[in-house]
Amino acid sequence: MKVEIDHKSGFCFGVVNAIKKAEETLDQGEKLYCLGDIVHNGMEIKRLEALGLVTIDREEYLNLKNCRVLLRAHGEPPSTYEHARANNIELIDATCPVVLKLQQRVKQAYEQMEAEDGQIILFGKKGHAEVTGLNGQTKDQSIIIEGEEDLKQVDPNKPAFLFSQTTKSIDQFQQLAQKLQENAKQPLTVKDTICRQVANRVPRMKEFASQHDILIFVGGKKSSNARFLFDVCKQTNPDSYFISNLAELDEKWFKNKQSAGICGATSTPQWLMEQVAERIKTL
Repeated sequence: MKVEIDHKSGFCFGVVNAIKKAEETLDQGEKLYCLGDIVHNGMEIKRLEALGLVTIDREEYLNLKNCRVLLRAHGEPPSTYEHARANNIELIDATCPVVLKLQQRVKQAYEQMEAEDGQIILFGKKGHAEVTGLNGQTKDQSIIIEGEEDLKQVDPNKPAFLFSQTTKSIDQFQQLAQKLQENAKQPLTVKDTICRQVANRVPRMKEFASQHDILIFVGGKKSSNARFLFDVCKQTNPDSYFISNLAELDEKWFKNKQSAGICGATSTPQWLMEQVAERIKTL
């Protein structure tokens, strides 16, 4: 059987940067905390925890003092930085540059809308770390749109800015923008803030999935990007399977197949895809 890894999938540059910063800091031998999962992939988290990284939640962070804390690529609200300043916490800031720029744009738009009695609309997943960081730029006053049922929160009689979480679907964002434009009675400024490094993976995934008899998508259960990209593969190739580790591979899937493709999400490490490829070759 031919087994091929899609080398254009896997970690995006924001995740690569965050993991590099974590490894460099851990190499210095000092204790390093990470606020939230550094990446939505359990296998990679285990690898880094074996090197000494300690993953903490927000409640644990608020009880820390005099230590080092890594901020992952997703970004953080201003309150995280305020707590660090007040408690002698050294922040290793690995916020993705694309997310950091978006935070600045959301903050500027919020200040403008505050003066005009307007509103900030964020297209994204409620509770997602990136969305929490973006909402923090507006003092948690944004209207977060996850699905159509959330549209009723938008006041068509007020001016608004529309932004998107960087990893959302371009098509879905454009559909949302169109609906809001149709209902708006005041100016609506639409800002397409979707990361093209992530979005451009969709046509690549379709092409790669169509080239193989079976497709194995490797991703973390918590990753919204993984679920989204896997759906793209599944629609193109019905013989697509989502796994998070080697134990989930099923020998029956490969019966009478001539070629297998392996790909992953922006949070999937290359080493894990390579392990999956080696295991398939032994089946």
